[in-house]
Amino acid sequence: MQAKERTLVLIKPDAVARGLIGEIISRFERVGLKIVGMKMIAPNDEHYYHHYETIGKVATRRGKEVFDVNLAFMKEGPVVALVLEGIEAVSLVRKMVGSTEPKAALPGTIRGDYSHISYGHADNEKIGIPNVVHASGDSEDARQEVPHWFSESELVEYESRHEHFTQPKKRKQ
Repeated sequence: MQAKERTLVLIKPDAVARGLIGEIISRFERVGLKIVGMKMIAPNDEHYYHHYETIGKVATRRGKEVFDVNLAFMKEGPVVALVLEGIEAVSLVRKMVGSTEPKAALPGTIRGDYSHISYGHADNEKIGIPNVVHASGDSEDARQEVPHWFSESELVEYESRHEHFTQPKKRKQ
């Protein structure tokens, strides 16, 4: 059985401005993920640089112009940062949020239901792609992103009702 893991989700400025915070959070809760950390924050350049370049390698992979456009987009307003916990939480959240490019995100995913812009359009307009959420790309990213956004004292332990159905049961012998 897979162990519980934690992952980071950022509800981006476009979703915050559109009033989608509750809708997005409720999707994660309905599937049984547990919120163990949550806050609204307006990070500075240094914080975003560490997130998108030191961890995510955006400038390295996609170029400084893409990085700068993304940084400007992320600074348009606050984000809501969440740490979600559950069995295979990273891959589950990635499936739920859908493709990073909104145009390619399937209906039923968060990006597929709430965004539609293509990379081409964003590049032509020189805008950050409004894709509603960021989710850790893999377990290694999550292990780096969670402590970058949250101190240990900001994360809480508690038992959710969903855990009753996902934890191994002791069998009578």
